Amino acid sequence: MDGIKNIRLKDYNYSSNGYYFVTIACHDKNSFLIDLEEIIEEAIKKVGQIDGVVIDYWTAMPDHLHLIISLSNCSLKLGEVVRRLKALVSKEAGFKVWQPNYYEHVVRDKRALEKIRQYIIDNPLAEKIEFEQFYRKTDNTEL
Repeated sequence: MDGIKNIRLKDYNYSSNGYYFVTIACHDKNSFLIDLEEIIEEAIKKVGQIDGVVIDYWTAMPDHLHLIISLSNCSLKLGEVVRRLKALVSKEAGFKVWQPNYYEHVVRDKRALEKIRQYIIDNPLAEKIEFEQFYRKTDNTEL
């Protein structure tokens, strides 16, 4: 995998229980997802059947997919869950749908989880999400 930048947190255990906000972009920034929503929905249902995995919320935009994935005593790491989802969609579509990597944000508290859910509903076309705005310095409400 030469040339693919590792963007994961260095010492974080991505099989830890919790919520993860994931964004997966289409290969070469194409707008494939307009025609693949049913395939994506079926793949999400299958991934949600993996023991310890819940797809909390998701939305497909023309060129990327937003998901909130919850892991609870899951034997798989987040990357494997995402890999399986991407493989299911690409196999069913019959072509390479996704870019090689994905973006994730570890959701640290309930307030941020609610804000990210609202972001997915209200503003899926926004260029950039500033996660730190969701966390108050005095509010440490654990998930």
